[in-house]
Amino acid sequence: MMVWGNQTFNSDFILLGIFNHSPTHTFLFTLVLIIFAVALMGNSVMVLLIYLDPHLHTPMYFLLSQLSLMDLTLICTIMAFNYLSGSKSISVAGCATQIFFYTSLLGSECFLLAVMAYDRYIAICHPLRYTSLMSSKICGLLAASSWLLGSTDGIIDAVATFSFSYCGSREIAHFFCDFPSLLILSCNDTSTFEEVLFICCIVMIVFPVAIIIASYACVILAVIHMQSGEGRLKAFATCSSHLMVVGMYYGTALFMYIRPTSDRSPTQDKMVSVFYAILTPMLNPLIYSLRNKEVARAFMKVLRKGKSGE
Repeated sequence: MMVWGNQTFNSDFILLGIFNHSPTHTFLFTLVLIIFAVALMGNSVMVLLIYLDPHLHTPMYFLLSQLSLMDLTLICTIMAFNYLSGSKSISVAGCATQIFFYTSLLGSECFLLAVMAYDRYIAICHPLRYTSLMSSKICGLLAASSWLLGSTDGIIDAVATFSFSYCGSREIAHFFCDFPSLLILSCNDTSTFEEVLFICCIVMIVFPVAIIIASYACVILAVIHMQSGEGRLKAFATCSSHLMVVGMYYGTALFMYIRPTSDRSPTQDKMVSVFYAILTPMLNPLIYSLRNKEVARAFMKVLRKGKSGE
């Protein structure tokens, strides 16, 4: 049974942020805001391009638009509740909501990246059956499943985190409500939950990673046996973009969430979170757009239409 203690609801939590008002931190704060703005604009443009250009209405680009939508929602979730600078209070309901959205989106991206790897496997290894195996209906179901599985993880994490009482300090050494930072403040023993959480994170990461590894193992074998050099280059260009995103995403996820609370450093966690929650969403659309001729072509087409309409 959940321990919704009275102390949990008596006062708001205080987010300590990551920057003070020193000149160095002011510069870093400005840099983070620029990264946030670029991430916001880049993912918005990616979603709009894929929606507006009929040539991009394919399963691969639909899944890419879902990735950009998740990244867009993620950075807005963090920035909508609090600023990165200075102390800011957040209600218990707001904290629980932020934990739900944050963990839901991270979990959803885990599964979506696996779906994207499967899509590349079908496109390269079974091109003649691609239309039937990755039809609009199947593609939509796979994307919806990613959102659903991620949301399930978010509900579990949010409910479990607030099943504990928080009777001590209300100060969270972070710039948003992240459950590892919150558990440190609990006056209950959270070791069992941390063990369960560790197992859940492993499952959430290992299962999608297994699909990604299996998909790309088949892709590499298929590419090696291709007769056309141009076909090899195109396949590697498409897959390398996805692999770069996978490497950044899972690398930081493993570092962030499989460590026990006792081994965590607040400063370290905050720095990794900035990379994980803001820098990676900024890099994703840049990686895909700079390495993808179709996206670049769609972008130039929109620019030409804009100029002609002036």
